[in-house]
Amino acid sequence: MRTIRRFVVVLAGTMLLVSCASKGPEMKTVDYVDLERFMGDWYVIANIPTFLEKGAHNAVENYALNADGTIATTFTFRADAFDGKQKEYSPKGFVKNTETNALWGMRFVWPIKADYRIVYLNDDYTQTIVARQKKDFVWIMARTPSISDKDYARMSEIVAKLGYDMSKVERVPQSW
Repeated sequence: MRTIRRFVVVLAGTMLLVSCASKGPEMKTVDYVDLERFMGDWYVIANIPTFLEKGAHNAVENYALNADGTIATTFTFRADAFDGKQKEYSPKGFVKNTETNALWGMRFVWPIKADYRIVYLNDDYTQTIVARQKKDFVWIMARTPSISDKDYARMSEIVAKLGYDMSKVERVPQSW
């Protein structure tokens, strides 16, 4: 019985160490996000698309601060073309770090809250990068449907330095 108990303790410890090691160092967020300034429309300039976002055109993420501190989110886009069917999703955001307001959980399906990290935000709150610890998805967003090539290159460099595979990043077609 003692041998089984030791085996279980060693196995549990090993699994804990492996799970911690596999996620790598904690991805740093911006120092602080003024939530009220962050609210509103953000055009998706580029991303590593989730299965919902593949083929998205005119993708826009809108955030609104609820009285309880949660974030009402509305994600809209046209499917596969500028005249494609309009799609809309409404996940709910939860600020997980209230000191910075830059680490959120985004819930599409209860009870799962996806990791959502604001890793870049310019001073005038017109450009942002949202990333995930797993480095599986990323979003380059702006308050306008397009940004300069210089700004796009600078933001892409930030994404690359985070360790993302840049061959997976796609520009999102925007035409307004």
